[in-house]
Amino acid sequence: MLLAACTPATPSPEEAPAAVQPNNATYGTDANLVASQPDAVLRYADHPRGFAELRLPEGDGPFPLAVIYHGGCWKTGIASQAYMAPLATRWQSQGIATLNVDYREVGDGGGWPGSFADWAASAKLIDEVAARYPIDRARVTLVGHSAGGLPALWLARGNGADGPVGVRAAVPVAGAIVLDGPGDVGAERPAFDALCQFSAVDPFMGGEPQRFPERYTAIAPATIAPRLERVLFVQAKLPAPSAATQASLAQGAETLTIRENPGASHFAIITPGDPVYAANELEMLLVLTGVIDR
Repeated sequence: MLLAACTPATPSPEEAPAAVQPNNATYGTDANLVASQPDAVLRYADHPRGFAELRLPEGDGPFPLAVIYHGGCWKTGIASQAYMAPLATRWQSQGIATLNVDYREVGDGGGWPGSFADWAASAKLIDEVAARYPIDRARVTLVGHSAGGLPALWLARGNGADGPVGVRAAVPVAGAIVLDGPGDVGAERPAFDALCQFSAVDPFMGGEPQRFPERYTAIAPATIAPRLERVLFVQAKLPAPSAATQASLAQGAETLTIRENPGASHFAIITPGDPVYAANELEMLLVLTGVIDR
């Protein structure tokens, strides 16, 4: 069943600075919300960025789990998992366990295929966390801000031999939340480059679509749709995915919701305490907790 809801939400009264910012743990966050210390830092690879921060709510559980992937235009030096920590902390206070993942980008071994290899390896932590901590394995949601929207959708679909890491089965998760990120990297290449204010897609993919059409095809939702119960887009600077992309995603999703926030900044939607975040938080929590019927 497809539930497509293009819902405008209240924009922030003030526009944030340009989308691309230096790596800064406090940028784009509520200054009054100090990120909590992780309950555990788990490694999924030997390189310096091969780790994820686990935060657990108070109580006995079992808790829903949000696996969070940061943005940064897939370019080393712009961002890391640190700027997503306040959002992870906010959700932790609302009964959601969070796994905040760092990964390699273009410049430190990432791009095609390194970033994909990291995302695939990091997803193996889900079962490890569920085995060791009070996590409800049936309520796992992949979350990505900006460039992190790609792993949030890509991990929930399989790949054939032409994929970036070869044959790979879909990670079994219930939902995905894309926060001002792409639905189809190839189709949205001009818009994403404009958001980053530099050519981000081609270096990440190893070249332009004319040079490597098979790469762009291999990760397109039209080729293989993510298998999810719930998909939520909360857009700000980026437009809603095209009708064609929405139709492709709907082939694998039971519900697909698009919320647009005209005039909002790229970071307002992930900033606890910002009016734009507040206008969208309930919809996020419904996906994270597995609630569909109001």
